[in-house]
Amino acid sequence: MNSSNSVTVHILDKEYSIMCPPEERGNLISAARYLDGKMRDIRTGGKVIGADRIAVMAALNITHDLLNRKETSESQPGAATREQVRDLLERVDLALATSQIATRG
Repeated sequence: MNSSNSVTVHILDKEYSIMCPPEERGNLISAARYLDGKMRDIRTGGKVIGADRIAVMAALNITHDLLNRKETSESQPGAATREQVRDLLERVDLALATSQIATRG
């Protein structure tokens, strides 16, 4: 991969440059925004201090959500994956919009 495949993302006030295939660029940016939102929520809650601990808590929360969704889809064999993805994307968009409004205000 060359430098044109590098994507810069911002997570909890830090900048990260990550190598990524061009076709995955959008997914990486969405994932970084989602993670940033989760970490900011945890930091705002004030119960966890330190970027490392905030990152671990965010990872645990995201993993918990993922496993719950997996269990739900397995218990409902007719559940459409596309609908679940759309729902998740809408929640991410809402969280990002809320986060952007909060940073402007």
